Amino acid sequence: MQTFFAQALGVHAAALRAREERTRVLAANLANEATPGYQARDLDFGARVQQHLNAGAAPAHGAHGFDASASSEALRYRVPMQARADGNTVELGIEQALFAQNLSDWQASLSFLNRRLSGLQKVIDGGR
Repeated sequence: MQTFFAQALGVHAAALRAREERTRVLAANLANEATPGYQARDLDFGARVQQHLNAGAAPAHGAHGFDASASSEALRYRVPMQARADGNTVELGIEQALFAQNLSDWQASLSFLNRRLSGLQKVIDGGR
């Protein structure tokens, strides 16, 4: 049954999980903007979606659905446009823009997923 839902929902469920994980990474960057030596990171979205798709229906998640060990391959350090003396690579404006864009993309993924579920519900209800 889980395989059916995984196929029926397509890439949208994996994209939603990857967007959630990217939100956590970007939020950590924003929270550590003033931490000396902190290295800004970002999630390779395409690689993480592919990891979720390859995992299929088997849940490999830790607390709150986020498996840090599996996503470490998709995490990358960001190279700053302008270096800071304290070694911190977080650039507030860039992080805020990326966070806002990720939120917008998360909402789009959620809309696609909702439409897909609505279509499945109509099929189950016999087209009513």
